[in-house]
Amino acid sequence: MATKRTLIAAIGDDDTITGLLLAGIGNVDEGSEKKQSNFYVHEQHAQLSVLEDHFRQFTQEREDIAILLINQHIAELIRPLVEKYTQPFPALLEIPSKEHPYDPEKDTILKRVQKLVGD
Repeated sequence: MATKRTLIAAIGDDDTITGLLLAGIGNVDEGSEKKQSNFYVHEQHAQLSVLEDHFRQFTQEREDIAILLINQHIAELIRPLVEKYTQPFPALLEIPSKEHPYDPEKDTILKRVQKLVGD
């Protein structure tokens, strides 16, 4: 199962996704009818349902993604979905953005780890 998972996916703001694409994580699957990319730029005015659909696509439908990076301030918009997500693959990591610093108190995954370790 893990051998198929070779991509890092990202959901974030424009600056974060641009930086990650410049670092080389971008991939567009041209083999399918509908071109699928491994990144999504969430605009402030975009509907939440589009964000939710991309999160579900990256975490449930795609079998080629090993890690999903998501800006923490965007994860806050879909926090119930993020909290429900418990699968080991793709691993979900909340990251800071240029405008929004990382807050460990909001990170669902970090809270789970601290609970398991007993902190």
